[in-house]
Amino acid sequence: MNNNTKIIGLTGGIGSGKSTIARFFAELGVPVYIADSEAKKIMDNFETIQEVQTIFDQNVILENGKLDRKKIASIVFNDPKKLEELNAIIHPKVNQNFKNWLKKHREFPYIIKEVAIIFETNSEKQFDKIILVTAPESTRIERVTKRDNSTYEQVLERIRNQLPDTDKIKKSDFIIENLDLKSSKNEVKKLHKLLISL
Repeated sequence: MNNNTKIIGLTGGIGSGKSTIARFFAELGVPVYIADSEAKKIMDNFETIQEVQTIFDQNVILENGKLDRKKIASIVFNDPKKLEELNAIIHPKVNQNFKNWLKKHREFPYIIKEVAIIFETNSEKQFDKIILVTAPESTRIERVTKRDNSTYEQVLERIRNQLPDTDKIKKSDFIIENLDLKSSKNEVKKLHKLLISL
């Protein structure tokens, strides 16, 4: 693998708008790997579905043959051991998928890997630099309630379950405060110039 391609982690709490920031990087021609959506594709794979079913006592496969994500989420939310077992199946597959993807983008000075949880899983060492996307809590709650039709309380609980931004800021190399699209886009352009020159 070309050691010159820098792996830049892009992370941020729910509602921070990290997908928007990822899109801005993509618009500048930077290859962007969205870990969550790749994990979803992998979870739709027949072999993965069978493997995931083996760790649960109850049926977690829907009639259409896909995994019942809601059911799985509610089980693992209350059972850390099950979550560990599930991650032990999914994470290595996502890592392998990322390695294959990276090989195809060797000619770029850097790539962006968007991951919801970097610090929570102690995976900082996998990245050359980390960009944290932040936004005020009220803005984040407003964004998510609109997007997911969730209630204020539900979103707040999800935010409370994530590592607070104050902790993440200390561990990040760059911070983008994502308040309005125009200034965020300018931030991305500035960062892009900087990352290319690394």
